[in-house]
Amino acid sequence: MTLKGQVTSDSWNVTTDTFPAGGGFGCEIHVGQTGSGEEFKHQFLHSKIFATEREAVLDGLREGIVWISLKQSQTIHL
Repeated sequence: MTLKGQVTSDSWNVTTDTFPAGGGFGCEIHVGQTGSGEEFKHQFLHSKIFATEREAVLDGLREGIVWISLKQSQTIHL
């Protein structure tokens, strides 16, 4: 069984999916943002392997929210 997590707002969303990896669990992170007539989506793997699925989901959500924050502040551009 894999865990999934989701955090949403009116203009952005972050979802995570866990998977077994290297004696623990990895996390795939999906971020999306809408606004100004355009839609943005990006997905990436978390760089860490976690001992539990719970840790993987929570840290993945944190990482995704940081990513959205950087995108909204125009620190990163894609």
